Amino acid sequence: MSAADAAFAILGVGALLAGVLPRALERRPLSMPIAFLLLGMIVFALPVLPVPDPLRHPVLTTHLTEIGVIVALMGAGLKIDRPLGWRRWSSTWRLLAIAMPLTIFAVALLGWWWAGLVPATALLLGAALAPTDPVLAADVQVGEPTDEEDSEDEVRFALTSEAGLNDGLAFPFVYAAILIVQHGTSPSGWLAEWLSVDVLYKGLVGVAGGLLIGKLLGKLFFRARSETLRLARHSEGFLALAATFLAYGVVEVAGGYGFLAVFVAARAIRSAERSSEYHQVLHDFAEQVERLLTVLLLLLFGGAVVSGLLAPLTWQAALVALALVFVVRPLAGWLSLRGAPGRPAEHWVIAAFGIRGIGSFYYLAYATSHADFPGEPLIWATAGLAVVVSVVVHGIAATPVMALLDRAGERTTDASGA
Repeated sequence: MSAADAAFAILGVGALLAGVLPRALERRPLSMPIAFLLLGMIVFALPVLPVPDPLRHPVLTTHLTEIGVIVALMGAGLKIDRPLGWRRWSSTWRLLAIAMPLTIFAVALLGWWWAGLVPATALLLGAALAPTDPVLAADVQVGEPTDEEDSEDEVRFALTSEAGLNDGLAFPFVYAAILIVQHGTSPSGWLAEWLSVDVLYKGLVGVAGGLLIGKLLGKLFFRARSETLRLARHSEGFLALAATFLAYGVVEVAGGYGFLAVFVAARAIRSAERSSEYHQVLHDFAEQVERLLTVLLLLLFGGAVVSGLLAPLTWQAALVALALVFVVRPLAGWLSLRGAPGRPAEHWVIAAFGIRGIGSFYYLAYATSHADFPGEPLIWATAGLAVVVSVVVHGIAATPVMALLDRAGERTTDASGA
């Protein structure tokens, strides 16, 4: 039996399970990511398939995780019903402006002071592990798109919108780590370039490019003068991928943040014709593709774990990973939500369910393919442990915790509720 034959068989089983498990595990304290992580560990423990080592193949790892993240971002943007607004999205802005920088700083500090990483590597670890992952957070995200603007509870809305935006906003800190490796820790060698290019220019191009492409596609989908070109009438779901790759590719070519552009484009498409059933078609197709990509990435991640990804881990680095999941993110999230819409119990759930996942691996693969970071195996092992713990703990806790909130009382569903 060749490795290719075995791979086809495993992918077939994985695709079949991707259709069965979400329904079989519904309302149970077990998630699909846990199942596929375990399956990946089992199949790659057999001496049949090659070792999926991200350190040996950083470019391939970058592109595989890149595709998984951008498809998840499109799906997240399409399924949020709540219109954009300063007050309506208050929890999101707080998580982005307060919780995320606090998490980056705390993880970087622990990585440098406790795990012994050099400053640039510690900053990269913090930037990679700070974002809430849009790929693995499906169990705590909002459901399918509806016509009701304020139907979403604050917990699911906050986690979905945060995951949609923070992947793009983590990039400036990844670039800062790369610049420190290239130019040294003295800010005089890189600060001006970082602020002008990596923060301002790339961020503005990401938002503006995503908004422009999303508005143009929205007009084409719903209001084109020719019925032939009014693509919403034809209900073709694969256009969700067209929108994803177009927004990402054009903005990346222009030098902006493509992750940011994809989510913004999805929101612009969603707002073009809020009551159209075509949003459901686009969302369903994006979700199905996302699920298949998630299966592939989790199988490979499970294989990497049993093949030695965590071997370089020290006990100090392991404590950094555990501190992120159980202390740093919960405290940073809770502090950022003081005064935000929702009850205290909802704030704690939002803070605690900042799931780490595929996006973290993208940032590590991207950065390490552009610069030589000392201690690279250790930060991969630390990130790997953080993701494993997050997948297991959050996957087991998501269903009962959400059910407990429902039993405790009606959850906040709009920005004015408390």
